[in-house]
Amino acid sequence: MKKMAKAESDRDDHRARLFEKRASVLAGLATKFDALAGMGRVAEDDQAQMLQDESVNLRMNGLDYRQLRLVEEALDRLDAGDYGICLVCDEPIAEKRLRALPWARYCVTCQENAALELGAYREAVGKG
Repeated sequence: MKKMAKAESDRDDHRARLFEKRASVLAGLATKFDALAGMGRVAEDDQAQMLQDESVNLRMNGLDYRQLRLVEEALDRLDAGDYGICLVCDEPIAEKRLRALPWARYCVTCQENAALELGAYREAVGKG
């Protein structure tokens, strides 16, 4: 009985942390959008700097949208009842990892394997 209550408490904790992260990412996106929208016309001398800033902001927005997608996927897994299960090996993801990274999709081993494979792929393509 205590184990079930603990598991439910952990799920509620993870859900709350995921909602907090989602709100934080959405607030950041709104702030960036408002800043870009408020720029208006700029002097010709400032256009190069503005383009550079805009490029950086677009990259940051892309990272924020990716983060938002990961959080939304984790919330979906919570609702479906398979939160905390590695998408590759179907083994439980360590609670310590979920506390550090509540949107984690993979256990540490599978995440490391994926990173190694990606690194090998990038190296092979780079030498191409």
